[in-house]
Amino acid sequence: MKKINKFNAFILSIAFLSFTIGCSDFLDVNPKAVLSENLIQDPENMDGYVTAAYSYMPSLGYATSHNPWMHGSIRSDDAYKGGGGLSDQTPWYEMEIFTAVTSNVGNNDGPWYLGYCGISRCNTALRQLNAIDASVFPEKEVRIGEMRFLRGSIYFNMKLFWKYIPYIDETVEVSAEVYEGVSNHPAEMTSDMEIWERILEDFEVAIEKLPEEQPDKGRVNQIAAKAMAAKTLLFMAYEQNDRHQVVNINKDRLQKALTYLNEITDKEGQRVALCPDFAENFLPEYDNQTLESIWEVQYSINDGSTSGKVDWGDELNAPWWPPHFNCCDFHKVSYNLANAFKTDPNGLPMFDTFNNEELKGNYNNYFHNNTFDPRFSHTAAVPGHPWKYNMQLLFDSTASRAPFQYGYLNSMKEQVDPNCDCVRKPFYVQNSMNKRNIRYAEVLLWKAECLIQLDRYTEALPLINRIRQRAANSTGRLIFSDGTPLLNYKISLYQDGVNCNWTKEFAMKALQWENRLEMACEGRRFFDLLRWGILEPTMNAYFAKEKTRLDWMEKGLFIAGRDEYKPIPQAQINWSHGNYIQNPGY
Repeated sequence: MKKINKFNAFILSIAFLSFTIGCSDFLDVNPKAVLSENLIQDPENMDGYVTAAYSYMPSLGYATSHNPWMHGSIRSDDAYKGGGGLSDQTPWYEMEIFTAVTSNVGNNDGPWYLGYCGISRCNTALRQLNAIDASVFPEKEVRIGEMRFLRGSIYFNMKLFWKYIPYIDETVEVSAEVYEGVSNHPAEMTSDMEIWERILEDFEVAIEKLPEEQPDKGRVNQIAAKAMAAKTLLFMAYEQNDRHQVVNINKDRLQKALTYLNEITDKEGQRVALCPDFAENFLPEYDNQTLESIWEVQYSINDGSTSGKVDWGDELNAPWWPPHFNCCDFHKVSYNLANAFKTDPNGLPMFDTFNNEELKGNYNNYFHNNTFDPRFSHTAAVPGHPWKYNMQLLFDSTASRAPFQYGYLNSMKEQVDPNCDCVRKPFYVQNSMNKRNIRYAEVLLWKAECLIQLDRYTEALPLINRIRQRAANSTGRLIFSDGTPLLNYKISLYQDGVNCNWTKEFAMKALQWENRLEMACEGRRFFDLLRWGILEPTMNAYFAKEKTRLDWMEKGLFIAGRDEYKPIPQAQINWSHGNYIQNPGY
């Protein structure tokens, strides 16, 4: 069980939830039987509003909300839905093959609703903070920075999900009638860039107000704000038309993003660094302990509340493996992703031929005959291999509920040892390992991407090689009890003129590949493909091959101009009395 410091315990206290505005009817206010904003304006109570916003962040990880695996993994070529079959959480099946998705599809309205609940809490805190004098509440400016960061991060995710969303800040009159009138796509809005600008402003205000280091673990700091500002600018740089096609790459925005990224990398060794072993990013004993983790959402167990603030979003993803885990075998590593980790005789990725080999029905030969990037064994649970580095607990193929539909490879990064005191198993399996929302490895990859697109691709080479070198060094935990390695690991650095020709085109291909392997099954893949403007060719090539492996993939089809974003939920269009404009194709 993680130790809960004073701030973490504070943000997880159920008592403070009564301080916040509720969120029925979108951004509801002053629910019955709780304290009104106007009654709690004393400086000593001010942090209660801030705490309420922080305490809501784990709730956004619910499986039916903003959890990354649902939005960014199974809707990409990284993972299959998993579970007990196609009828087990059918909406996710529909979304992963982009078929039968309508504005009424399930598991779509919930993320919208819960997102605005979180935004409501940030706005409530900001109204109170703006009204109080700093002389009686010295933390005012820092807390404003924290709330602008949290609000920006929620809007950032919602922007990626739906593209056009109504932006409501603390200055908008608190009234259901007013909220209903805020359109997601006003007639005068010529592109989605206006929404991006509002999100960027939240992070840039946070940069101005936040310290580089906070006294409490769990509070966001200036480095996290710079990282999110850079990430926002990176997405903004790939400008889209109304059909979601990338029509321009804005180099001014890339340069601005690079400025923020340079300010972060300048702090390497002091405030940021790569973990020596890749595994440390995905073990609960390293919660709040590494320089690689720039921002992590705080979870806890045995914190004095009824069930703790555990990770409900991944509770369906543990294997069906009694007595170790009870449920439910969702989020399975795809055959395509497994193949992407193979390396050629030189230890480099097999860019063009990686997906030619079949793993299904060929497990023994497949693993014996190939060499792999070590990150494969950190990402995928393989039958017969140790579960989460526990050499005394070998993963069992019987733990897969529907192997003929989804294979045997479980997503591993979000999992823990079943004997960890961070586990709660009322039936579904929850754990209290923190969620690393920004890792320093991502910052290095974003920097490499900016450099490549700014025609400074030679400067990107050492950054990408640093990520590969760390992967090569991360084999210490990947062994059987007798000390032999789990697989044949072989990974090499790129050497211009020796094993590759480091042109801009090759550099971008290497960057995209490295992004996939480093962040696999962390919910990034779909949105990276969206940013680069290559969703349609990537996903339709994926479906074409998967149809030969899995009959349920037969209906898989990605339609450009529609499937880049989810439909605006019909329930929200109804609630807004038609003020919301539906996305194209729905």
